[in-house]
Amino acid sequence: MPINSQTACKFCGSSELNSFHASERMLGLGGDFTYADCFSCGSIQLLTIPEDLSPYYPSGYYSFTQLQLSSFKTRLLKSLRMRAFLDFGIAWKAPMYGYWLKKLRPRLADRIADVGCGNGQLLYELYAGGFSDLHGYDPFIAEEKQLAPGLKLWKKRLEEADSKFDVIMMHHAFEHMEHPDEILKACFEKLNSGGQLLIRCPVADSVVWKESRELWVQLDAPRHLIIPSVNGLKLKAEQIGFSLQEVEFDSSDFQFWGTELYRKGEILDVGKVSKYFSTEERLAMQKKALQLNQEGKGDQACFYFRKPIKA
Repeated sequence: MPINSQTACKFCGSSELNSFHASERMLGLGGDFTYADCFSCGSIQLLTIPEDLSPYYPSGYYSFTQLQLSSFKTRLLKSLRMRAFLDFGIAWKAPMYGYWLKKLRPRLADRIADVGCGNGQLLYELYAGGFSDLHGYDPFIAEEKQLAPGLKLWKKRLEEADSKFDVIMMHHAFEHMEHPDEILKACFEKLNSGGQLLIRCPVADSVVWKESRELWVQLDAPRHLIIPSVNGLKLKAEQIGFSLQEVEFDSSDFQFWGTELYRKGEILDVGKVSKYFSTEERLAMQKKALQLNQEGKGDQACFYFRKPIKA
């Protein structure tokens, strides 16, 4: 349904928007939330943002789980693994980082910020791997913490940071922020000349979104306030001054089995996956996810931006 022309797309500025309704499905809380998708760039935004989002982020929410620490011996092994990964592309035992770190190629002494860091697990893995100047920003954590030498979690927004950074990253945090213009401007301001911005988030270019609409698992009402299309995020970031270096689709079979659980009226319960889907079906989903990534039609992507070097 077309909506009031005074409402504009937060990415391209178009007033040609179509409204639709969605409910909270991950926890089974229900409710009615009005979203809009843009006819021009295809991006999605939540129009009816609850005044209090805390009920939708319970204590068991995945980003607030307990931090898993490593022993001295394990950290030594992880530092060796990190050097092997960065220098030679060799990875073993499924590290939390991956292709995105290889493409960023940060130096171990670079100052790195993780926006929407949650419990700081990813930063801790980078610390264990040898990085020495790490900062997490998340206004929703319980308290500020010095997790390790050179690793601190700050209970505030990036906009409030006193430092500048060589790398800023957001791993599935961008879509939880109401104003893409504000956070991208903050990232541009807080990056050093030539600095890199990494954004990993769901995208509205996906086949599963177009086929399943409000049942799409990564619509995730009402936690996801914005979901850009590739072109929508490119337009907004370049408007602010960033240069888009590359887009890499990195979706998984989650887009299929999560969406199908919702279609069956289930909450997002991993334990139900084996009940509904055979091993063969899961393998087919994984194969389809890889194919869609190659075609640029997966349901999430990794964006590599750079702040131009001052002349």
